[in-house]
Amino acid sequence: MDAQRGAGRPRRPAFFGPTVMDTFVGAPDPAQRVEAAHATAEALVRHGRDGDDEVAARLVAIADEHGIDEVAELWSHTPSDTLPGALWRLYALRAGIRQDPVALARAFDAGRGRAPVHEAVAGVGEPPGADEVLALADAVLTGVFRGDLAVALERAAAFCRVVSTGQAVLADDDVAPVEHGAVLTLQVSDVTRRAADLLRTAVQLEGAARLWRAGELH
Repeated sequence: MDAQRGAGRPRRPAFFGPTVMDTFVGAPDPAQRVEAAHATAEALVRHGRDGDDEVAARLVAIADEHGIDEVAELWSHTPSDTLPGALWRLYALRAGIRQDPVALARAFDAGRGRAPVHEAVAGVGEPPGADEVLALADAVLTGVFRGDLAVALERAAAFCRVVSTGQAVLADDDVAPVEHGAVLTLQVSDVTRRAADLLRTAVQLEGAARLWRAGELH
């Protein structure tokens, strides 16, 4: 699922699409982008399809017609403790699962039963697998989710924790054949970096869930 890395945002799997650009009169300035990011996030999560914000309404219509990729880029520069920032991390997690489902499934299996999910995420029983996370993300990002957003964010965070733990376990297992030398070191370093990124995403999603419950995620 940090100021040094743009509020810890994941790598961008999408672009600022031309269809979204066309919703603005002239080139959108940074303030307009931030406003649109928050407006679309609120509209999708709260089902505010009949709001007064004309730009937000058009952007949500684009998401309905063309898919969430066209609006997700709006959220990519927002902090993790905001609603669009939380949706961006959910979107990036979904993209990562779709990009390499086999590797993530292997890491999930390796981390299952080892990750401290129960202690870190209260109320999460059995950690969800990739299919459940994809279904949750799809529902939230298409505006059809009817459950508690905090629970969805926490379950996505639990998945991130399990996969992160599994990636670290697999990296440790791969250290054994030292004859590969520097190449192996680079591969292990890449895996551990991804594990750290996922753990950071888990912490951010958990924080967003707490803010949502407190009515402070906007």
